[in-house]
Amino acid sequence: MSLFTPIKPTRKPRVGLYSVGLRAYWEQFPGLRDRLVAYGKFIEQRLSAWAEVYNYGFVDTEAEGRGAGEWLQAQNVDLVFCHVATYATSSMVLPVHQICTAPAIVLNLQPTARLNYAQSTTGEWLALCNACAVPEFANTLNRGAIPFRVVNGLLGLHETPAISLTDEVTYLRPEAIRAWREIEEWVRAAGVKRTLRHARFGFLGNTYSGMLDMYSDFTMVQAQTGLHVEVLEMGDLARLMKEVTPSDVRAKRDEMEAMFEISGDSPSDPIARRPTEEQIAWSCRVAAAQEKLVRAFDLDALCYYYHGAPGEMDEQIQAGFIVGHSLLTARGIPCAGEGDLKTAVAMKICDCLGVGGSFSEIVVVDYEDQTILLGHDGPFHIAIAQGKPILRGMGLYHGKQGTGVSVEAKVRQGPITTLNVTQTVDGRLKLISSEGEATNGPIMQIGNTQTPVRFSLPPDDYMTRWFGEAPTHHCAMAIGHDAALFAKVGELLHIPHVTL
Repeated sequence: MSLFTPIKPTRKPRVGLYSVGLRAYWEQFPGLRDRLVAYGKFIEQRLSAWAEVYNYGFVDTEAEGRGAGEWLQAQNVDLVFCHVATYATSSMVLPVHQICTAPAIVLNLQPTARLNYAQSTTGEWLALCNACAVPEFANTLNRGAIPFRVVNGLLGLHETPAISLTDEVTYLRPEAIRAWREIEEWVRAAGVKRTLRHARFGFLGNTYSGMLDMYSDFTMVQAQTGLHVEVLEMGDLARLMKEVTPSDVRAKRDEMEAMFEISGDSPSDPIARRPTEEQIAWSCRVAAAQEKLVRAFDLDALCYYYHGAPGEMDEQIQAGFIVGHSLLTARGIPCAGEGDLKTAVAMKICDCLGVGGSFSEIVVVDYEDQTILLGHDGPFHIAIAQGKPILRGMGLYHGKQGTGVSVEAKVRQGPITTLNVTQTVDGRLKLISSEGEATNGPIMQIGNTQTPVRFSLPPDDYMTRWFGEAPTHHCAMAIGHDAALFAKVGELLHIPHVTL
């Protein structure tokens, strides 16, 4: 098993596809329909890298459009691509999307970068006139109150069909690369929506007392994302602790040593020391129970916090949380501390897209380097770490009960995006994205995760804009520049998105 093999893989989206053209053309221009069908098959093959594809085939009459709409609706697709293969009347397209309620993406993908003007025939032109009908479709869908998006660009073939009179090898052109990047983003975003609609988020314990931005209405979250919140008790975990065997603990010890470096004493902080053997063994035992909890309740994510009374078992269990929750986060079960359900959603979105999603907040501003350090006292998404994360034994957890083992780590150097899921005055969720660069700047050696991030604006200007959007104080940190991707997730979920 890979260190990062997911416990519950992200669900593949179900994507619908159909091509449109005018039936009158087929007898007039022999070979045209077969040529256009081949283009549709090429699109199907590309989409199948990211999704289960349900290709209805050709729609060339309004009656066929009704049939396509009913068939696609029956397939329970998350997204429908309308491939504009040649000119077609909008009467063929409207019934598809009146019946099938999945979001509509119109594909205006021209097979060639330029006509062979000297030799082109009418049949050749009709195979390449994709854009002709798109304004008509846009007007009709708009008047039908059906939301849609259009992807414009080149088809991106690797070889030219024998019937063609021009060069159709366009896969290296920027217009094809850009178009397919946008199509891939729509499909991946649809995968997030499908995963959330089938997800079970555990809520273990409670929210840190007084953190008013963290409090969430479970009904509101489920209504807007589709996920189910399973309320868990510390007793559920305590019961599973009794089922942990010595072999379970050894397996977790192996997993922990593969993913982490055991630190020595911090050179600066007296509360951050080399973890004791007792602390490590306890963290491994708790980690084994945490995985049993995830499997017993079929969880896709978890938010957690429990203060615990001094000296009681619940306090001891929660003191061992950070290592196990970091291991779960690395394997596709994001874990958000302090009972932050909304940031657990942000982390799950990032993880579904394969870009990480590490639990973060503002640590400190470095005005010399013009960076903002983002991190937390755990957990951490190990799969996006810069090097091997360090485990430190903590004499205390600041602001919390108990002692135990914590993670000290950076997100890898390079482009990053923060994703914040917040809640507005009217009870609606809102996504906030910021793109920046993780630098190789210094961090404290205090057993906390910390990543210096340089945004496009100076720290004060950036924070003024960020705080003006009324975020929560936690966010998820992802690798890559993903704001456009997160925006598509928001659109498919009908959740507003802001890019700073």
